Amino acid sequence: MKTHLDSSPLEHLYDDIAGAAIAPSTQPERPSHPWRTAGRHFAEMVIAMVLGMLLLGPVWNSLAVVTGLSSFFARPTVSALVMATNMTIAMSIWMRHRGHGWRSTGEMGAAMYVPFAVTLPPFWAGAWSADTALMGGHVLMLPAMAVAMLIRRGEYTTGHHHRSEDSDLGASAQRGAASRVVDAIKHRWPTWLALVMTIDCWLDPSMPPPWALLVLPGAYLLFGTVRKQFRDRRLLVVQLAGLLGYAVLTAAALTADAELTRYFVAAGWLLHALWDAAHFKARTVVPRGYAEWCFTFDLVVGLTILFLW
Repeated sequence: MKTHLDSSPLEHLYDDIAGAAIAPSTQPERPSHPWRTAGRHFAEMVIAMVLGMLLLGPVWNSLAVVTGLSSFFARPTVSALVMATNMTIAMSIWMRHRGHGWRSTGEMGAAMYVPFAVTLPPFWAGAWSADTALMGGHVLMLPAMAVAMLIRRGEYTTGHHHRSEDSDLGASAQRGAASRVVDAIKHRWPTWLALVMTIDCWLDPSMPPPWALLVLPGAYLLFGTVRKQFRDRRLLVVQLAGLLGYAVLTAAALTADAELTRYFVAAGWLLHALWDAAHFKARTVVPRGYAEWCFTFDLVVGLTILFLW
């Protein structure tokens, strides 16, 4: 039996934003006004699109650097198509997870590209700027999505757990694969997010300034204060001791020679990864999702400073 003991508060928040539990349910959804249901479908797809841009954008940037094609990917036309592709990938995974058929998914994917067929030609002709073409394409996506939904009004004004046009065993297996992808992202999303955010560390290693070490314990103090965790004074003493220790480490890094500074800074990030792991296990001060994200982020930064910088 599945439990939620390991779920972070941010995971529950994600479910609330999405409007329903991530995992498919065999229970029928509560009756809802058709247009309210359609609005929820629309909002979920927009959220998936935004996540696609945020998570897949750095992957394309890294690919451009590795292949030496940065100037090619920087072209407005290529950039527009890449962003449309990022949104389409994420939205398609979500739609398949929700039980939509390939035809519906394909139509909604077309709504990501068709607007650029309208805004890019005037850019090519010199009638307006690249920024106008890109912004116009993104704005036109919303009505294009609405048109795609109106074409299949019955599908988008009912609950998610319906049978679509590809209801054979193969389609069910494909929906199951999409659900597994969504579940993997959901349950370990802080780790995936941190890995995506630190891709540049591996490709172009750099060392954060020593004073940035103070941000690490400072964030915990801020979180703990906002979440009213310091009613237990022992927790506050521990956090203040950590801040003091990092103040000493920062002072040492600022006054040392370049080589020692690198080791001091790397040690600070790696030690904070252990601090994150301890708080993740103890379930205290910060949300578990933040502790997991911070652990991965700090570990990658520390390792790249130590071995690649």
